[in-house]
Amino acid sequence: MADKLLLSVSPHIHSGVTSRKLMRMVYLSLLPAIAVSGAVFGMKAVFLHLITIFSCVVFESLFNRITGRPDSISDGSAVLTGTLLAMSLPVSVPLWIAVTGSFVSIVIAKMVFGGLGGNPFNPALVGRIFLLISFPVQMTAFAAPSIDAMSGATVLGAAKTYIQSNDGSIDGFQIPELWNLFTGFTTGSLGETSVIAILAGGIFLMCMRIISWHIPVTFIGTVFLLTFGHIMAHPGTILPPLVHLMSGGLMLGAFYMATDYVTSPLYTKGKLIFGAGCGVITVVIRLYGGYPEGVAFAILIMNAVTPLLDRYLRPKAYGEGR
Repeated sequence: MADKLLLSVSPHIHSGVTSRKLMRMVYLSLLPAIAVSGAVFGMKAVFLHLITIFSCVVFESLFNRITGRPDSISDGSAVLTGTLLAMSLPVSVPLWIAVTGSFVSIVIAKMVFGGLGGNPFNPALVGRIFLLISFPVQMTAFAAPSIDAMSGATVLGAAKTYIQSNDGSIDGFQIPELWNLFTGFTTGSLGETSVIAILAGGIFLMCMRIISWHIPVTFIGTVFLLTFGHIMAHPGTILPPLVHLMSGGLMLGAFYMATDYVTSPLYTKGKLIFGAGCGVITVVIRLYGGYPEGVAFAILIMNAVTPLLDRYLRPKAYGEGR
């Protein structure tokens, strides 16, 4: 009997990398940052991680059971969402607020769109922004680390308040040591505590080719260039560029939020524009907006632009006309 001719759509070659393996590698890359947050803020940070992870897993499992969908917990995306949500929260946030954020991240931002692969916006960032708008007092009550550091506000928040009350000048503001910002001994959300730990994780992901350099480098580079240009044109009006790079959620957002496979562009040109757009919006909000931090808003806004970038910047097939 003649062999059957099998017809199927591409791709025809599988790399062997599954969603579960990808999520596991990303989570492993976050372990240094998680460890630093635990060292800086104590067991409260560890407990917050456990609460958000557990609640994200429970909400996804319940949603699947109620809607009759197959189990999706095994892909690891709920665990990673819970981890990233915890990294974007202050350690002092009440646990019921963290659970509320988990519900919004999983049910509202992910599962109602069809689950992993269908969500247009990064789920953890949607949860964070919802909590920031709904509970601004609790979300901006930052506990001081276990060592001598600025307490009560982040570097960006304290600087913004000082500049506004000092006729637009940063002169006289006590800028934290860059080394403290780099190593993680500063006030902020769990994911703002250690640039070096997040950099290590991000470089690991790039070396393993889980993410590419395009979005993180253009995101961080754009923030540096814009803040450097601003301070050259208007000296003494903003924090130094290196402080902007190592403060807030820039590093976490650039390496772990903006590079989300589902919500970021597929093609190189789109990634470069996406990263640059995130950088521009971040700087505009930081310098001129009502919030001292703009990373989360910037990434979500660019998430909405992703379908357009994929549509109009799709590479031409060989032989295809302009």
